[in-house]
Amino acid sequence: MTDAGFGVVPLEQARTMDGLTLFKGLLEGRFPAPPISRMLGMKLSEIEFGRVAFTYTPVFDHYNPLGSVHGGIAATLLDSVMGCCIHTTLKAGVGYTTVEIKVNYVRAMTDKTGPVRAEGKVINVGSRIGTSEGRLTDASGKLLAHGTTTCLIFPI
Repeated sequence: MTDAGFGVVPLEQARTMDGLTLFKGLLEGRFPAPPISRMLGMKLSEIEFGRVAFTYTPVFDHYNPLGSVHGGIAATLLDSVMGCCIHTTLKAGVGYTTVEIKVNYVRAMTDKTGPVRAEGKVINVGSRIGTSEGRLTDASGKLLAHGTTTCLIFPI
C-alpha cells in the first residue's frame, strides 16, 4: 500500500477471492483503493452482487478546452462501474477486461454540477463474456451519460 490508503491489491491475493469479497474489502477499507480513485477523486460507495456505484464531484482541473468536464471522465466512471459490477459476479481466480464500451453523453458536467453518481448493473455474465449497463446522474437524478460494455472473462 502507498500514499494515504491507495495502492493495488497484489494479484496473488486478489486471485484467491471472489469479486464480491474483493469489492466489499475495498468498500470497508480493508484493501487499498486503486490510485485512479485518488487521481480522479472517485470513490466506491455501494456494492452488491451484480451492482456497483461510485461517487465523484466534478472539478475545474478536469475541464476540456470548451469549458466543461472532459467526456473521458464520464467514460472512465462508466467503464469503471460497468466492469466492476461484472467483477462482483466472478469466482476466485477469474478476471475480466473491457473489450467494448459505448457511452452516450446527455448533459455536460461542470464544477457547478455538484456530486454525481455512477451506477453499473449486470445485464448478463456467461463463462467467457459479460455485459453490463451504466448510468451517470447528478444529485437530483438527472441523467448525464449512460453506456454499455462487453467484457472478456478469463482465468487469472
